[in-house]
Amino acid sequence: MSSATLTKTPDRAKVTAWLQNYGVYLAVVVLLLFNIVFTENFLSAANFRTQLVQAAPVCIVALGMALVIGTEGIDLSVGSVMSIAAALIPLYLGAGPLMAIVVAVIAGVVSGLFSGYLVAYLGIQPIIATLALLVGGRGLALVIAHGQLVQLHNQDFLELGTGDFLGVPIMVIVAGVLAVLAGLVVQRTTFGRHLVAVGGNRAASTLAGLPVKRVLISVYVISGALAAVAGVLATSRLAASDPSDVGLLMELSAITAVVVGGTPLTGGRVRVLGTVFGALLMQLVQATLIKHNLPDSTAQMVQAAIIVVAVYVARERSSR
Repeated sequence: MSSATLTKTPDRAKVTAWLQNYGVYLAVVVLLLFNIVFTENFLSAANFRTQLVQAAPVCIVALGMALVIGTEGIDLSVGSVMSIAAALIPLYLGAGPLMAIVVAVIAGVVSGLFSGYLVAYLGIQPIIATLALLVGGRGLALVIAHGQLVQLHNQDFLELGTGDFLGVPIMVIVAGVLAVLAGLVVQRTTFGRHLVAVGGNRAASTLAGLPVKRVLISVYVISGALAAVAGVLATSRLAASDPSDVGLLMELSAITAVVVGGTPLTGGRVRVLGTVFGALLMQLVQATLIKHNLPDSTAQMVQAAIIVVAVYVARERSSR
């Protein structure tokens, strides 16, 4: 091996490590600067509010997805769980917004229990276990809603998606609080340490006596509950229950946000702040393309390209 190769390899490793750790922050800054310079009316309070509100559901779902991916799993059912939550809202809204929200979140918890049980106790691969709910969940939501879009008029419920508290949208506050809680869980709790250990080496964690199955079920339950919360907020913002549309392709957006945020698909690490910025990046990419008159399908292709780049960077780092 030549001396030139020996000096180049460490430099390349440093670059890939830096990109995985900080690339998402750099990308958000670059996109913000690009839009400030080239996008008309981007630099306004109303526009920033819109971007944050639209990023909030993705951020909430991505937080749960990050915990699942931290255990070397994946949850493809989050979009369908959102649609189930949306379908249940009109059925229980007559008993009050709180009852409707509780029922929706319980549905998310039950969905997470289903996926977690398949993964932890039956040993089914996460992608297969959650694929079942991805396919069947939206169908169940359409059955619950009889395939109908239902307009909602309960002002207390609609306040969740459209209201402010001290000038900050409630949806953004909810996403921020959940992000802080997720960060504390990962960094400051025994459960967080077990989660990272299970994702890093499941066999060693089992031998060490860690509650591997309980950790696996818990992360899917959390993911399902957060997806239901996102479904509630999305339904409130739309002022309508639309199970056929709420949460559509959310799994793609959430996985992208997690991966570009620096959480490796191989597990063993969870980057909560990176996930939040990953959700902001996905929203900014979509908003930038739309504001420059590019179709939504282009945004999806760009998302796919971002995933490929992020996974490549993570692979380069892990192979060293």
